[in-house]
Amino acid sequence: MKLATLKDGSRDGVLVVVDRKLHVCRRVPDISPTLQYGLDHWERIAPRLQAVYEALNDGAPSTEPFIESDCHSPLPRAYQWADGSAYINHVELVRKARNAEVPASFYTDPLMYQGGSDAFVGPWDPIYALDEAWGIDLEAEVAVITGDVPMGADLACAAGAIRLLMLVNDVSLRNLIPNELAKGFGFFQSKAASAFSPVAVTPDELGAAWRDHKLCLPLHVALNTLPFGKPNAGEDMTFNFARLVAHAARTRELAAGTIIGSGTVSNKQGNLHGSSIGHGGVGYCCLAEVRMYETIEKGMPTTPFLRFGDNVRIEMFDADGASVFGAIDQDVVRYDAAGADADARPIAARLRAAAP
Repeated sequence: MKLATLKDGSRDGVLVVVDRKLHVCRRVPDISPTLQYGLDHWERIAPRLQAVYEALNDGAPSTEPFIESDCHSPLPRAYQWADGSAYINHVELVRKARNAEVPASFYTDPLMYQGGSDAFVGPWDPIYALDEAWGIDLEAEVAVITGDVPMGADLACAAGAIRLLMLVNDVSLRNLIPNELAKGFGFFQSKAASAFSPVAVTPDELGAAWRDHKLCLPLHVALNTLPFGKPNAGEDMTFNFARLVAHAARTRELAAGTIIGSGTVSNKQGNLHGSSIGHGGVGYCCLAEVRMYETIEKGMPTTPFLRFGDNVRIEMFDADGASVFGAIDQDVVRYDAAGADADARPIAARLRAAAP
Protein backbone atom coordinates (compact mmCIF):
# COMPACT_ATOMS: atom_id res chain seq x y z
CA MET A 1 0.00 0.00 0.00
CA LYS A 2 0.92 3.66 -0.30
CA LEU A 3 0.72 6.18 2.55
CA ALA A 4 1.30 9.92 2.80
CA THR A 5 0.96 12.77 5.29
CA LEU A 6 -0.91 15.93 4.36
CA LYS A 7 -0.17 19.29 5.94
CA ASP A 8 -2.97 20.43 8.24
CA GLY A 9 -1.30 23.09 10.38
CA SER A 10 -0.04 20.64 13.00
CA ARG A 11 3.50 19.37 13.44
CA ASP A 12 2.66 15.79 12.44
CA GLY A 13 0.02 16.29 9.75
CA VAL A 14 -2.77 13.88 8.91
CA LEU A 15 -2.30 10.38 7.50
CA VAL A 16 -3.87 9.52 4.14
CA VAL A 17 -3.97 6.31 2.13
CA VAL A 18 -3.08 6.96 -1.52
CA ASP A 19 -4.15 4.89 -4.52
CA ARG A 20 -1.56 3.04 -6.59
CA LYS A 21 -1.56 5.65 -9.38
CA LEU A 22 -1.16 8.57 -6.93
CA HIS A 23 -4.38 10.17 -8.19
CA VAL A 24 -6.63 10.14 -5.11
CA CYS A 25 -6.36 9.65 -1.36
CA ARG A 26 -8.49 9.18 1.72
CA ARG A 27 -7.97 10.55 5.22
CA VAL A 28 -8.20 7.84 7.87
CA PRO A 29 -8.43 9.56 11.29
CA ASP A 30 -10.68 6.79 12.58
CA ILE A 31 -7.96 4.23 11.85
CA SER A 32 -4.71 6.14 12.42
CA PRO A 33 -4.44 9.91 12.81
CA THR A 34 -0.72 9.98 11.94
CA LEU A 35 1.79 7.67 10.33
CA GLN A 36 3.74 7.37 13.58
CA TYR A 37 0.61 6.13 15.34
CA GLY A 38 0.15 3.56 12.62
CA LEU A 39 3.74 2.38 12.98
CA ASP A 40 3.36 2.13 16.76
CA HIS A 41 0.34 -0.18 16.29
CA TRP A 42 1.27 -1.71 12.93
CA GLU A 43 0.07 -5.27 13.43
CA ARG A 44 -3.42 -4.07 14.32
CA ILE A 45 -3.72 -1.08 12.02
CA ALA A 46 -1.92 -2.14 8.82
CA PRO A 47 -4.68 -4.58 7.74
CA ARG A 48 -7.27 -1.81 8.08
CA LEU A 49 -5.16 0.59 6.06
CA GLN A 50 -4.64 -2.13 3.45
CA ALA A 51 -8.41 -2.54 3.14
CA VAL A 52 -8.77 1.19 2.44
CA TYR A 53 -5.95 0.96 -0.12
CA GLU A 54 -7.64 -1.88 -1.97
CA ALA A 55 -10.95 0.01 -1.97
CA LEU A 56 -9.24 3.10 -3.43
CA ASN A 57 -7.74 1.03 -6.24
CA ASP A 58 -11.21 -0.39 -6.94
CA GLY A 59 -12.60 3.12 -7.38
CA ALA A 60 -14.25 3.65 -3.99
CA PRO A 61 -16.03 7.01 -3.58
CA SER A 62 -15.50 9.67 -0.89
CA THR A 63 -11.93 10.43 -1.90
CA GLU A 64 -10.04 13.63 -2.56
CA PRO A 65 -7.39 14.43 -5.19
CA PHE A 66 -3.87 13.59 -4.12
CA ILE A 67 -1.70 16.68 -4.50
CA GLU A 68 1.99 16.07 -3.88
CA SER A 69 2.76 19.69 -3.06
CA ASP A 70 0.31 19.49 -0.12
CA CYS A 71 2.38 16.79 1.56
CA HIS A 72 4.73 16.75 4.47
CA SER A 73 7.46 14.16 4.38
CA PRO A 74 5.64 10.91 5.33
CA LEU A 75 7.09 11.32 8.83
CA PRO A 76 7.35 15.10 9.39
CA ARG A 77 9.57 14.29 12.38
CA ALA A 78 10.95 10.96 13.51
CA TYR A 79 12.41 9.41 16.64
CA GLN A 80 15.54 8.50 14.70
CA TRP A 81 17.12 9.14 11.29
CA ALA A 82 20.33 7.25 10.57
CA ASP A 83 21.95 7.42 7.15
CA GLY A 84 24.32 4.82 5.79
CA SER A 85 26.78 4.86 2.90
CA ALA A 86 25.96 1.59 1.19
CA TYR A 87 27.36 2.45 -2.26
CA ILE A 88 31.11 2.01 -1.91
CA ASN A 89 31.65 3.40 -5.41
CA HIS A 90 30.74 6.81 -4.00
CA VAL A 91 33.29 6.42 -1.20
CA GLU A 92 35.97 5.13 -3.60
CA LEU A 93 35.52 8.11 -5.90
CA VAL A 94 35.75 10.68 -3.12
CA ARG A 95 38.85 8.99 -1.72
CA LYS A 96 40.51 8.66 -5.13
CA ALA A 97 40.09 12.37 -5.79
CA ARG A 98 42.33 13.10 -2.80
CA ASN A 99 44.71 10.16 -3.43
CA ALA A 100 43.54 8.28 -0.35
CA GLU A 101 42.89 4.56 0.01
CA VAL A 102 39.56 3.15 1.14
CA PRO A 103 40.09 1.28 4.44
CA ALA A 104 39.45 -2.46 4.10
CA SER A 105 36.82 -2.31 6.85
CA PHE A 106 34.60 -0.11 4.67
CA TYR A 107 33.82 -3.16 2.51
CA THR A 108 32.66 -5.28 5.46
CA ASP A 109 31.30 -2.81 8.04
CA PRO A 110 28.75 -0.17 6.97
CA LEU A 111 29.31 3.53 7.46
CA MET A 112 26.45 5.30 9.22
CA TYR A 113 25.79 8.63 10.89
CA GLN A 114 22.86 9.86 12.98
CA GLY A 115 21.12 12.85 11.42
CA GLY A 116 18.68 15.44 12.67
CA SER A 117 15.10 14.16 12.70
CA ASP A 118 13.15 16.74 14.70
CA ALA A 119 11.98 18.71 11.66
CA PHE A 120 12.13 17.28 8.15
CA VAL A 121 10.92 19.43 5.27
CA GLY A 122 8.17 18.52 2.83
CA PRO A 123 9.01 17.03 -0.56
CA TRP A 124 8.01 20.25 -2.36
CA ASP A 125 9.34 22.65 0.28
CA PRO A 126 12.51 24.67 -0.41
CA ILE A 127 16.06 23.69 0.42
CA TYR A 128 16.80 26.53 2.82
CA ALA A 129 20.29 27.85 3.55
CA LEU A 130 21.79 31.12 4.74
CA ASP A 131 24.83 31.18 2.45
CA GLU A 132 25.71 29.67 -0.95
CA ALA A 133 29.33 29.52 0.23
CA TRP A 134 28.37 26.59 2.45
CA GLY A 135 28.48 24.34 -0.64
CA ILE A 136 24.84 23.26 -0.90
CA ASP A 137 24.52 19.77 -2.37
CA LEU A 138 21.72 17.31 -3.03
CA GLU A 139 22.02 13.61 -2.16
CA ALA A 140 19.39 11.38 -3.75
CA GLU A 141 18.84 8.19 -1.78
CA VAL A 142 16.41 5.44 -0.82
CA ALA A 143 15.30 5.01 2.80
CA VAL A 144 13.29 2.52 4.84
CA ILE A 145 11.09 3.01 7.89
CA THR A 146 11.22 0.26 10.48
CA GLY A 147 9.00 -1.14 13.16
CA ASP A 148 10.47 -1.99 16.56
CA VAL A 149 13.84 -3.76 16.26
CA PRO A 150 15.55 -5.53 19.20
CA MET A 151 19.19 -4.96 20.04
CA GLY A 152 21.45 -7.40 18.22
CA ALA A 153 18.82 -8.27 15.60
CA ASP A 154 20.01 -10.76 12.99
CA LEU A 155 19.49 -10.16 9.27
CA ALA A 156 16.17 -12.00 9.12
CA CYS A 157 14.78 -10.03 12.06
CA ALA A 158 16.05 -6.74 10.61
CA ALA A 159 14.53 -7.50 7.22
CA GLY A 160 11.21 -8.38 8.80
CA ALA A 161 11.10 -5.03 10.58
CA ILE A 162 11.12 -3.01 7.33
CA ARG A 163 7.66 -1.47 7.06
CA LEU A 164 7.92 1.16 4.33
CA LEU A 165 10.27 2.57 1.70
CA MET A 166 10.62 6.13 0.41
CA LEU A 167 13.06 8.43 -1.38
CA VAL A 168 15.13 11.09 0.35
CA ASN A 169 17.12 14.20 -0.48
CA ASP A 170 19.75 14.25 2.25
CA VAL A 171 21.05 17.79 1.76
CA SER A 172 24.73 18.32 2.58
CA LEU A 173 26.66 21.54 3.09
CA ARG A 174 29.92 20.32 1.59
CA ASN A 175 32.17 23.23 2.48
CA LEU A 176 31.32 22.87 6.16
CA ILE A 177 32.14 19.16 6.25
CA PRO A 178 36.00 19.15 6.33
CA ASN A 179 36.38 21.33 9.44
CA GLU A 180 33.54 19.53 11.17
CA LEU A 181 34.91 16.04 10.52
CA ALA A 182 38.38 17.21 11.57
CA LYS A 183 36.99 17.66 15.07
CA GLY A 184 36.40 13.89 15.21
CA PHE A 185 32.73 14.04 16.24
CA GLY A 186 30.98 13.64 12.88
CA PHE A 187 28.35 15.59 10.96
CA PHE A 188 26.12 18.18 12.56
CA GLN A 189 26.06 21.69 11.08
CA SER A 190 27.06 20.31 7.67
CA LYS A 191 23.78 18.40 7.33
CA ALA A 192 20.71 20.50 6.54
CA ALA A 193 17.10 19.31 6.94
CA SER A 194 16.25 16.28 4.77
CA ALA A 195 13.16 15.92 2.59
CA PHE A 196 11.42 12.63 1.82
CA SER A 197 9.17 11.60 -1.06
CA PRO A 198 5.45 12.42 -0.80
CA VAL A 199 4.56 8.73 -0.54
CA ALA A 200 5.91 5.84 1.55
CA VAL A 201 5.35 2.38 0.08
CA THR A 202 5.19 -1.11 1.61
CA PRO A 203 7.75 -3.58 0.21
CA ASP A 204 5.07 -5.90 -1.23
CA GLU A 205 3.86 -3.07 -3.48
CA LEU A 206 7.22 -3.03 -5.28
CA GLY A 207 6.93 -6.55 -6.69
CA ALA A 208 10.05 -7.87 -8.41
CA ALA A 209 11.81 -4.52 -7.94
CA TRP A 210 12.22 -5.37 -4.24
CA ARG A 211 14.72 -8.23 -4.09
CA ASP A 212 17.57 -9.14 -1.77
CA HIS A 213 16.28 -6.26 0.39
CA LYS A 214 17.30 -3.76 -2.29
CA LEU A 215 15.13 -1.50 -4.45
CA CYS A 216 16.17 -2.39 -7.98
CA LEU A 217 14.93 0.58 -10.02
CA PRO A 218 16.69 3.64 -11.47
CA LEU A 219 16.62 6.76 -9.33
CA HIS A 220 16.02 9.78 -11.58
CA VAL A 221 17.54 13.13 -10.65
CA ALA A 222 17.05 16.37 -12.59
CA LEU A 223 18.86 19.63 -11.94
CA ASN A 224 17.12 22.72 -13.30
CA THR A 225 14.91 20.38 -15.41
CA LEU A 226 17.93 18.74 -17.10
CA PRO A 227 18.67 15.02 -16.50
CA PHE A 228 21.50 14.70 -14.00
CA GLY A 229 21.38 11.08 -12.83
CA LYS A 230 19.58 7.76 -13.26
CA PRO A 231 21.67 5.11 -11.46
CA ASN A 232 19.94 1.89 -10.46
CA ALA A 233 19.47 1.79 -6.69
CA GLY A 234 19.81 -1.99 -6.65
CA GLU A 235 23.21 -2.09 -8.37
CA ASP A 236 26.54 -1.68 -6.61
CA MET A 237 24.82 -1.56 -3.21
CA THR A 238 27.44 -3.19 -1.00
CA PHE A 239 25.14 -3.40 2.05
CA ASN A 240 21.43 -4.08 1.59
CA PHE A 241 18.74 -2.65 3.87
CA ALA A 242 18.60 -5.73 6.08
CA ARG A 243 22.30 -5.27 6.75
CA LEU A 244 21.91 -1.53 7.39
CA VAL A 245 19.05 -2.04 9.85
CA ALA A 246 20.96 -4.79 11.67
CA HIS A 247 24.01 -2.52 11.83
CA ALA A 248 21.96 0.28 13.40
CA ALA A 249 20.53 -2.15 15.95
CA ARG A 250 23.83 -3.76 16.93
CA THR A 251 24.09 -1.94 20.28
CA ARG A 252 20.63 -0.41 20.75
CA GLU A 253 16.95 -1.06 20.20
CA LEU A 254 15.32 0.81 17.33
CA ALA A 255 11.88 2.28 17.96
CA ALA A 256 9.07 2.01 15.44
CA GLY A 257 9.41 4.94 13.07
CA THR A 258 13.19 4.76 12.78
CA ILE A 259 14.37 5.83 9.31
CA ILE A 260 17.47 4.22 7.79
CA GLY A 261 18.95 5.70 4.61
CA SER A 262 21.03 4.03 1.91
CA GLY A 263 23.44 6.88 1.32
CA THR A 264 23.95 8.46 -2.10
CA VAL A 265 23.03 6.02 -4.86
CA SER A 266 26.04 5.48 -7.12
CA ASN A 267 26.80 3.01 -9.94
CA LYS A 268 30.15 2.00 -11.40
CA GLN A 269 30.29 2.31 -15.18
CA GLY A 270 32.82 0.07 -16.91
CA ASN A 271 36.31 0.90 -15.78
CA LEU A 272 35.20 4.39 -14.75
CA HIS A 273 33.68 5.46 -11.47
CA GLY A 274 31.07 7.62 -13.18
CA SER A 275 29.99 9.29 -16.36
CA SER A 276 27.40 11.97 -17.09
CA ILE A 277 24.15 11.21 -18.86
CA GLY A 278 25.35 13.47 -21.69
CA HIS A 279 28.32 11.14 -22.21
CA GLY A 280 26.21 7.99 -22.21
CA GLY A 281 26.50 7.15 -18.52
CA VAL A 282 23.92 6.95 -15.77
CA GLY A 283 25.04 10.20 -14.18
CA TYR A 284 25.07 11.09 -10.51
CA CYS A 285 22.93 11.57 -7.42
CA CYS A 286 25.03 14.33 -5.87
CA LEU A 287 27.21 17.17 -7.08
CA ALA A 288 30.17 16.13 -4.94
CA GLU A 289 30.54 12.97 -7.00
CA VAL A 290 30.72 14.72 -10.37
CA ARG A 291 33.11 17.26 -8.85
CA MET A 292 35.36 14.44 -7.63
CA TYR A 293 35.28 12.88 -11.10
CA GLU A 294 36.28 16.23 -12.59
CA THR A 295 39.11 16.50 -10.09
CA ILE A 296 40.42 13.07 -11.10
CA GLU A 297 40.17 13.82 -14.82
CA LYS A 298 40.97 17.56 -14.96
CA GLY A 299 42.80 18.30 -11.73
CA MET A 300 40.00 20.52 -10.36
CA PRO A 301 36.20 20.60 -10.14
CA THR A 302 34.27 22.76 -12.61
CA THR A 303 30.64 22.00 -11.66
CA PRO A 304 29.36 24.43 -8.99
CA PHE A 305 27.34 23.46 -5.96
CA LEU A 306 23.69 24.51 -5.79
CA ARG A 307 22.85 28.19 -5.92
CA PHE A 308 19.77 30.13 -4.82
CA GLY A 309 17.12 29.68 -7.49
CA ASP A 310 18.25 26.20 -8.58
CA ASN A 311 15.71 23.35 -8.68
CA VAL A 312 16.23 19.69 -7.78
CA ARG A 313 13.79 16.91 -8.70
CA ILE A 314 14.12 13.30 -7.53
CA GLU A 315 11.74 10.53 -8.62
CA MET A 316 11.55 6.80 -9.31
CA PHE A 317 9.41 5.05 -11.92
CA ASP A 318 8.24 1.45 -12.15
CA ALA A 319 8.60 -0.80 -15.20
CA ASP A 320 5.46 0.75 -16.72
CA GLY A 321 6.76 4.30 -16.30
CA ALA A 322 4.48 5.21 -13.38
CA SER A 323 5.85 7.24 -10.47
CA VAL A 324 6.25 4.98 -7.44
CA PHE A 325 6.72 7.48 -4.61
CA GLY A 326 5.83 10.80 -6.21
CA ALA A 327 8.52 13.45 -6.65
CA ILE A 328 10.79 15.42 -4.39
CA ASP A 329 10.81 18.82 -6.11
CA GLN A 330 12.74 21.55 -4.30
CA ASP A 331 13.98 25.04 -5.07
CA VAL A 332 17.07 26.37 -3.31
CA VAL A 333 16.06 29.44 -1.27
CA ARG A 334 17.83 31.82 1.09
CA TYR A 335 16.40 31.31 4.58
CA ASP A 336 14.59 34.27 6.11
CA ALA A 337 13.05 33.52 9.51
CA ALA A 338 11.02 36.72 9.45
CA GLY A 339 9.28 35.80 6.21
CA ALA A 340 9.33 32.00 6.45
CA ASP A 341 6.37 30.10 5.03
CA ALA A 342 4.37 28.58 7.91
CA ASP A 343 3.92 25.34 5.95
CA ALA A 344 7.52 25.01 4.80
CA ARG A 345 9.27 26.26 7.97
CA PRO A 346 6.78 25.85 10.81
CA ILE A 347 9.32 26.35 13.59
CA ALA A 348 10.23 29.84 12.39
CA ALA A 349 6.54 30.61 11.93
CA ARG A 350 5.71 29.44 15.46
CA LEU A 351 8.53 31.48 16.96
CA ARG A 352 7.38 34.52 15.03
CA ALA A 353 3.79 34.06 16.17
CA ALA A 354 4.85 33.67 19.82
CA ALA A 355 7.04 36.78 19.83
CA PRO A 356 5.70 39.67 21.97
